[in-house]
Amino acid sequence: MGGSPKGWTMFRRALRLRSSRVLLVRRLGTRRGGSTLDWDGKVSDIKKKIGSILPGETWAPLYDTRHLPPEHSDVVIVGGGVLGLSVAFWLKQLQKKRDGIRVLVVERDHTYSKASTVLSVGGIRQQFSLPENVQLSLFSVNFLRNINEYLAVVDSPPLDLQFNPSGYLLLASEQGAANLENNVKMQRQEGAKVGLMSPQQLQNKFPWMNVKGVALASYGMEDEGWFDPWSLLQGLRRKVQSMGVLFCQGEVTRFTTSSNSMVTSSGEEVVLKRIYEVHVKMNNSLEYQPVECAIVINAAGAWSGQIAELAGIGKGPPGTLKGTKLPVEPRKRYVYVWHCPQGPGLEMPFIADTNGVYFRREGLGNNYLGGLSPTEEEEPDPINLDVDHDFFQDKVWPHLAQRVPAFQSLKVQNAWAGYYDYNTFDQNGVVGPHPLVVNMYFATGFSGHGLQHAPAVGRAVAEMVLEGHFQTIDMSPFLFSRFHLGEKVLEDNIF
Repeated sequence: MGGSPKGWTMFRRALRLRSSRVLLVRRLGTRRGGSTLDWDGKVSDIKKKIGSILPGETWAPLYDTRHLPPEHSDVVIVGGGVLGLSVAFWLKQLQKKRDGIRVLVVERDHTYSKASTVLSVGGIRQQFSLPENVQLSLFSVNFLRNINEYLAVVDSPPLDLQFNPSGYLLLASEQGAANLENNVKMQRQEGAKVGLMSPQQLQNKFPWMNVKGVALASYGMEDEGWFDPWSLLQGLRRKVQSMGVLFCQGEVTRFTTSSNSMVTSSGEEVVLKRIYEVHVKMNNSLEYQPVECAIVINAAGAWSGQIAELAGIGKGPPGTLKGTKLPVEPRKRYVYVWHCPQGPGLEMPFIADTNGVYFRREGLGNNYLGGLSPTEEEEPDPINLDVDHDFFQDKVWPHLAQRVPAFQSLKVQNAWAGYYDYNTFDQNGVVGPHPLVVNMYFATGFSGHGLQHAPAVGRAVAEMVLEGHFQTIDMSPFLFSRFHLGEKVLEDNIF
């Protein structure tokens, strides 16, 4: 039995220390009436700590680091809502080699209490004015209809999204009729099942509606309606965890980057940056963990503009690409729930009125929900999610009562507020890589329709990361470069 005298001395000291502490604890336990349960637990802890320094024992760290993210990850996704989770799902689904990509999702609010996903009204429609948005909806609704083919997990119950296929009904005034008709023509060309309805047809199909001021309507006859956002979020999270995606509750506070200069064909010097480390601050703590990575996905929703700034995006001379910000900011939107015993029945679709007021049925007990996006002058302070009940009384209810006379006697039962990841440039999504911070990819800025497009957008971002180009749907119009070029991709049907 070899060993240095010094090593044996330490060994004997540790044994004496352990024996004396155990003896002391037992004596104390005896003095206190033999109640040694608490002390036995302490003895166990002491044994573990002593055992960690004894020769031949496996070293065990005294500090628990399980809440920290890994030190290395191929991809770090900032934001654990449906867009971030969808990107994670498609990265794992499309990877060439099993477990070939290590993916970390960083989400600061594990309760999702303020997440845009769970505070939305859960609508899905094909009635958009841009072909790309129609294509995104068609892909996503197929994903949702076949959700258990995509998100099934062994030994777990099947997902039920509570999809209600009651369709969308968009109403147009005389001024908006021609535009609505052109949109429907395009939607049909893309494969959407949408029909036009005259005021008389509306009156016949929905006798509870006052059609005054309506010149034309478009009605989604298939694959439109609403579903439960929370179920989709939990289904995606469960699935990606089963696929090996890692999660961390914390906040991204800093990026470490490297830079390279290059000269363009026009002789202009351009500095390209690459993020190689993400600093994640733990919740309710001063500690942080640096995570080395190859790719960063900015799916931080309403706060994605702030995440972009951390990477230096927008910090340059005005009018230059370097000085072009990601124009996404939080905008607060109210949702009101009311009861009306004489209100519309089960055949009621999701209605968007000529003035922007929207409403739909909620459940089976004559409950309804809806709201209205405020004007630029009326935009509420997004510092909190307090609800303005006067906004309903002054701006929403008069239009509801005019369109559905039964709503004159409605009674508000509940209300909440949520955030749009509002793109102030053109109210459309931002998808794909940044031209200068070359390994930051965006999946944000959808201004209220990110939930319904999440399955398709997640795939588009994953394709760009893995293959270097879009494959399923060409999302080129949604690239970041349009902000610098001033090329707006306007979507008319935002409400």
